[in-house]
Amino acid sequence: MMVDVALLGTFAKDRLVHRGVTEIASGGGVYYASVALRRLGFSVAVITRLHPDDFGRLDELRGEGITVHASPAPQTTGIENIYPTEEMDRRICRPLAFAGPFTAEEIPPFDARVTIVTPLMAGEVNGEIVSRLAARGPLGLDVQGFVRVPRGDTLVTAEWPEMAGVLRHATYVKLDDAEAEVLVGETDLRRAAAAMSASGPREVVLTHARGLVVQADGAVYEAPFTPSVVRGRTGRGDTCFSTYVAARLQMEPVEACRFAAAVTSLKMERPGAFRGTREEAQRIANRLLAG
Repeated sequence: MMVDVALLGTFAKDRLVHRGVTEIASGGGVYYASVALRRLGFSVAVITRLHPDDFGRLDELRGEGITVHASPAPQTTGIENIYPTEEMDRRICRPLAFAGPFTAEEIPPFDARVTIVTPLMAGEVNGEIVSRLAARGPLGLDVQGFVRVPRGDTLVTAEWPEMAGVLRHATYVKLDDAEAEVLVGETDLRRAAAAMSASGPREVVLTHARGLVVQADGAVYEAPFTPSVVRGRTGRGDTCFSTYVAARLQMEPVEACRFAAAVTSLKMERPGAFRGTREEAQRIANRLLAG
């Protein structure tokens, strides 16, 4: 495989609950990120695990022109996301199933300009696999899949003892404000991004309800999310981070920051993966740059 972006993580079959309505939907970082990046014109490969009964769900990705390498797993990872408010700015996450850990043998030979590791829960990807992938080229890591653990019947953010050893392999790292508070003890977004940067990654993307903060090469950039309505909260962070990392293949950090905010804003306006166009997103990004 020769692609712009390779994505590694489990494909999910999620249960979304909002305003009393329940929906079973495809999910996971590899789903939301790969569809968004293809719609933006990047070539994409997905490396994933799921139960063979759900392999048919991958046809949607192939239909978008995404290269898919799937390994069978005993279960398809699933999370129930419950949104108790109309604005969907808060959610309760409950584990439904776990596909289990990746093995080195499940990762095929590939050539990508950048690889993004986007697990859903802790235990899915270990440090050895991160090290192997980093040896191939620039690497992005979403810390969510290393710190999100089952506790009782919910998923919570836990401390990450191996953080320093794993993050030293990363070029790009993404976390949200709640994860930052647990991992570095900071509620100030700029200080949190700087603290994560000190762990080794060249660039840090920190998302929150209102937008994102980027720490890159000693500078800090911010951009707001500007959706006209919020109907697609699930997959927000996956879309934002993957867009930023892919955009960095073509743009400087300040431009990539605004572009990621624009794409994410459009994604949040409707359920599911991003279905807009690069032109739509660029118009919003241009307004953010002008502002």
